[in-house]
Amino acid sequence: MIELAVYASKSEQSQGRRHQEPAPSNRSEFQRDRDRIVHAGAFRRLEYKTQVFINHEGDLFRTRLTHSLEVAQIARVLARSLRLSEDLTEAIALAHDLGHTPFGHAGQDELNACMREFAPEAGGFEHNLQSLRVVDELEERYAAFNGLNLCFETREGILKHCSLTHAKRLGDVGQRFIDRTQPSLEAQLANLADEIAYNNHDIDDGLRSGLLTLEQLQTVPIFARHYAQVLKAWPNLATRRVVSETIRSMINTLITDVTQTTSAKLAQAQPDDAQAARRCGPLVAFSSDVRHEADALKKFLFENLYRHYKVIRMTNKARRIVRELFSAFLQEPRLLPPDYWHDDKTVQARAISDYIAGMTDRYAIREHHRLFRMGEQFD
Repeated sequence: MIELAVYASKSEQSQGRRHQEPAPSNRSEFQRDRDRIVHAGAFRRLEYKTQVFINHEGDLFRTRLTHSLEVAQIARVLARSLRLSEDLTEAIALAHDLGHTPFGHAGQDELNACMREFAPEAGGFEHNLQSLRVVDELEERYAAFNGLNLCFETREGILKHCSLTHAKRLGDVGQRFIDRTQPSLEAQLANLADEIAYNNHDIDDGLRSGLLTLEQLQTVPIFARHYAQVLKAWPNLATRRVVSETIRSMINTLITDVTQTTSAKLAQAQPDDAQAARRCGPLVAFSSDVRHEADALKKFLFENLYRHYKVIRMTNKARRIVRELFSAFLQEPRLLPPDYWHDDKTVQARAISDYIAGMTDRYAIREHHRLFRMGEQFD
C-alpha cells in the first residue's frame, strides 16, 4: 500500500457525515462512500443517459455510465501517482454525473430554462447541484436517513460549481465558494480527469459516428502530433487501431503532464496537510503548453462535433421532449406518481425537475409518447 502524502485527504480525518453512523469495520469511510454510490439507483440509470449520442443511436457510443467509469480510472491513476486518496478520488469521479438529466447538456439546458421562473427558492437547474441533491436527499435506500449520507469530502467534491446564492443555502459544503478556497486535491484531480476523459472519448465517438474525420482532427495540434507518432511506429496498422493508439497516447501524455505539473506546484507550495492545500490556489493543473493544446481540442470538438447539424437536430428534439414533459406535469401534476404531488407550485416545480432529471433517455421518450401520442396502448 502506498503511503499517502501529508496533504492527502485521510478518511480518519474526515469532517464527517450529515447523520452520524458507526464507523465501518472492514473498509474506510471513503471506501464506504464509493460502494454506496455504485449501489445507488441513480448510478445504474447512467447506463441509459446520453453523453453526446442519445442511447438508442448505437451500442458502442459512450453513455454517462461508461464516461463515469473512464473518469474514475484516470482519476485513480493520477491519485496514486501523486500519493493522494484513491478511494476519495474514485468516489467523487463516480458520483459527479449522478444528477445529469436525460439527453446530456441539451436536457440540462432545457430543464434549467423551465425552472428559471421559480427563482430564487427553487429556480434554475444545474447538474452539479442536482448530483448533490441526489446523494443528500433523493436516493431512498437506508432506514435512518434520506440520500446516501456521504462524507463531507465526497459531497464537496461533487459540487464543482456553485453560485454564491446557492452556496449560502448549502451550509458547510458550500462554504468554500464563499471563502474562495479550493476543494480537496482529490476533488481537483477528479475534475481534471473528467476533462481528459470526455475530450478523448468524444474524439473516438465522433470518428465512429462519421461526424468527425481524421483529416479534420489533424488540424488539432495535440491529435496531429500523436497521430504522426503512431503512424511512424506502425505504418501498416489498420485505421481503427491507429485511432485507438493515438487516443491512448494522448491520454498518457495528459496524465503525465498533470502529474509532473502538479508535483512541481505541490513542491513549491509545500502544504503541510489537506486543509493547507485548500488554502493554496489551484494546485492540480496542466502545464501552460498542454493547457493551450487541451483548450484547442475542446474548441475543435465544440465547433465540429457538439455543434454539428446532426447533433443539433438531436438536441432540439431532446429539448422539446423535456420542455413538453415539464409543461404537462406542471399543468396537471396528477399525471405524476402521488409522491410527486405538492400544493405549493414552487415545490411542485422542483419535484417535477427531480422526476425528469432522474429519467433515462429511453424512459423520457417513452413518457413523452404516453402523454402526447395516441396509439394502441394506453399505459
